[in-house]
Amino acid sequence: MVYYLLFLTITFISCSSESGNSHWWKEKAEQMVEKQIERRGIKDPRVLKVMRETPRHHFIPPHLEKMAYNDGPLPIGEGQTISQPYIVALMTELLELKGDEKMLEIGTGSGYQAAVLSALVSQVFSIEIVKNLVDSATVRLNKLGYKNITTRWGDGYIGWPEEAPFDGIIVTAAPDKIPQPLIDQLMVGGRLVVPTGTRRQELKIITKNDDGTIQSKNIIPVRFVPMVHPEDGNLDKGLEVDR
Repeated sequence: MVYYLLFLTITFISCSSESGNSHWWKEKAEQMVEKQIERRGIKDPRVLKVMRETPRHHFIPPHLEKMAYNDGPLPIGEGQTISQPYIVALMTELLELKGDEKMLEIGTGSGYQAAVLSALVSQVFSIEIVKNLVDSATVRLNKLGYKNITTRWGDGYIGWPEEAPFDGIIVTAAPDKIPQPLIDQLMVGGRLVVPTGTRRQELKIITKNDDGTIQSKNIIPVRFVPMVHPEDGNLDKGLEVDR
């Protein structure tokens, strides 16, 4: 009986120690960057660093925590998902950030993309059409200590005019065509990274010339859920996903 109790005690301590290890995710994040991101051609050292250091598991439901660093999207509630790590890293790298930018994000989702941007720029303004998502993301980002992110429940099609212009804009759902207000709110020389299209979609980089015209470059085929405009239905039932 003495040996049996001793065995139970040792086992309990061992299990408690494993579950209480707050740094368990760092090795998984390192593997994620090495195998999923670097091997696919992402080179920006600042992007690679923030992908290693951002605790992705805090941005998904607790029961999916162990899958947080896998190569794929995951559900975050409201029928929405968080993008696979590679897509987050790719879209971030395409912005060519230097550190002092003022960014607009269309589609807050869980807050993960905003958190990644937070470490790379001066300010992030993020709009989400699904109220439950933006409410929970705001609480999450505040709890995790992100100080330079401002969130809003609203229509991504109209952007955030009172804070414009923006050095960069990132859109995490696919409009059939690029909303003109986003082009208007992009600073000359700035970059807009956006998936566009309906049945066939392309991830694009849009740059703005001195005369207000734009240049567009296709990057890769992608698959995002369509960006929803309030005129299409209830504002609170938007379908912006793949963050």
